[in-house]
Amino acid sequence: MLNIAFTGGGTGGHIYPGLAVAAELKKQLSGSLPANRFEFRIFWIGSSAGMDRSIVEEAGIEFFGVPSGKLRRYFSLRTIIDFFKVIRGYFAARKILKKQKACLLFSKGGFVSVPPCAAAKSLKIPVFTHESDFSPGLATRINARYAAFTGGKIFTAYEDTVNRFPEKFRSCITVTGNPVRNIFHEADPAKGRAFLNVNEETRILLVLGGSQGAKEINDLVRDALTELTEVYTVVHQTGPNLEWDIPAGDKYKPFPYIKEEMPHIMAASELIMGRSGAGIWEWAFLGKPMLLIPLRGSGTRGDQVENAEYFQKNGAAQVLGENDGAKELILAVNSLANDDKKRKEMSAASAKTGKRGSATLIAQVLTERINIK
Repeated sequence: MLNIAFTGGGTGGHIYPGLAVAAELKKQLSGSLPANRFEFRIFWIGSSAGMDRSIVEEAGIEFFGVPSGKLRRYFSLRTIIDFFKVIRGYFAARKILKKQKACLLFSKGGFVSVPPCAAAKSLKIPVFTHESDFSPGLATRINARYAAFTGGKIFTAYEDTVNRFPEKFRSCITVTGNPVRNIFHEADPAKGRAFLNVNEETRILLVLGGSQGAKEINDLVRDALTELTEVYTVVHQTGPNLEWDIPAGDKYKPFPYIKEEMPHIMAASELIMGRSGAGIWEWAFLGKPMLLIPLRGSGTRGDQVENAEYFQKNGAAQVLGENDGAKELILAVNSLANDDKKRKEMSAASAKTGKRGSATLIAQVLTERINIK
């Protein structure tokens, strides 16, 4: 029995691409010929607090929770507390990996992934890690060392990310794009429209702020809603803590969180607006024009700005500036709504980038390593 460990979490952007890899790996290891079949099992090590467990278990994967502490670039009282959580997470993950006899560990990143990767390195278990953003985060930079030490691999979504790593690690790097779940291969606009109860002529603007929502985006929608709904039916994933109340109607459809219907709603949308984390690769996979509002400021390392600039440079997106408000949002949306040629060009550019949004290549590398073992 081959026991394959996955880790990552904290946000959906660190979990859903990992689940895409797990699903593709299952397919490849199952094989079509008896000689290619393996007895195997996949399990996941994630944060014992938060959303990780529910998302992973809904995908049918066994979940083990460990303590997790945030990796900060500055000092605060929480740094001390989280340091001890990281240490506890390391020993908990080491115990799990040893007891479950993991043959390799695939990391999708996030601060929760560092203790399991460190534990895998101590047990001489090969580490494979993937970075979704244009520049590698602190967790990936740490995990990359464990991957190089154990003979594993570092996967990146963007070509230019390779040059953001030390030269000694570059021979371990493979550019794969960002893995996209299989359900997006089956996205059906008709199902999205049926869920929303709209007809084929309805023009849909989908607004996303992540699974927890985004106050900045919510406030922009509130201030611009009257003008936005003159052209579009606005479908808005608000997050659970919306601070204002506008009644839902034919032209405005708010949801705290959209789950299995999301790929179908995306497929039915004419334009998608939101942050520029790893989720934009799902939009690109479906060939959607994007209006991006990257997370900025002292609480972020600037990764979303870099992601947004990449998609804008490649013609797939427009990006709202840091000081842009409802007026600028209305102008941008109306400009795109009235320019069919521009939207088609953006859609083609988006789809071209999104073609790399596949878990296949990563799963192939993992399968080859398992075959070697």
